[in-house]
Amino acid sequence: MRIASNQFQATMNRALQDANAGLSQVMQQMASGAKLLTPSDDPIATLRLSRLSSDDAAITQYQSNITALQSRLSNSEAVLNSVSQNMNAARDLLVWAADGSNTPSDLNAMSGSLRSLHDSLLYLANSTDAEGHYLFSGTASNQPTVDAAYAFQGNTATQEVAVADRLTLSANVSLPTIGGFLKQLDALATLLATPGITTAGVQGNVSAMITGLDGALDTVSSTIGVLGGRQNMLKTLSDTNAAVKVSNQQSELSLGQLDYGEASTRLSSYSIAVQATQKAYAKVSQLSLFSVI
Repeated sequence: MRIASNQFQATMNRALQDANAGLSQVMQQMASGAKLLTPSDDPIATLRLSRLSSDDAAITQYQSNITALQSRLSNSEAVLNSVSQNMNAARDLLVWAADGSNTPSDLNAMSGSLRSLHDSLLYLANSTDAEGHYLFSGTASNQPTVDAAYAFQGNTATQEVAVADRLTLSANVSLPTIGGFLKQLDALATLLATPGITTAGVQGNVSAMITGLDGALDTVSSTIGVLGGRQNMLKTLSDTNAAVKVSNQQSELSLGQLDYGEASTRLSSYSIAVQATQKAYAKVSQLSLFSVI
């Protein structure tokens, strides 16, 4: 079969271009470490990498939310533990105050201790976070939980935070009844400070205060339990997200990271192909009919 010189040149140029293109691609891959330089290199792998990247971005945001939420809940739990301790100390005083052997001066002294506990509880009820938001005012976090008249200034709504796909957790708890308890404690401390007050004169008030305090303690303990449950869930979610992120990273490496051993083999093959094409082109270009006469 006879091959025209133009056809021969086109064929050799095409072969040389293909070899050079392959050589250029593998050199770019080796320089960047990436297996895929353009989406057309592997559309399916590119789509999977895009989805993995989106998943990673979502997990990173969820982890950030979880970290912030853990801090908020831990802070709230620590404050409520202090509230519980102060309430228990107040209860011990009240049990003592109910003892019929107390003198008026004993009861007057107890008044000062109860007043200190009252002030501490009021301060704790109006605790704020690092940004100045009140911890126990619901979504009305710019309002004190309890005002000077012991009225609850917040609400019982919750601030929901996304911690996983289609899953949110409440970032706050509220103390809507703490004001009534503090008002009752304030009144009792004032009564116990009355000169000449007797145990018989305060027996009913002390008993009512103990009952109210027990109810408040139950509420605080239940709230602490809720916060603990949320933190346990956050710990589980955080561990799960970390495991998923590692798995995604491994998949990303498998899909997008260059295998340098395989790339070196292709580099060698393309280099040989380029050299062979150039030599063949040069050799054949020197041939003519006179070479065989």
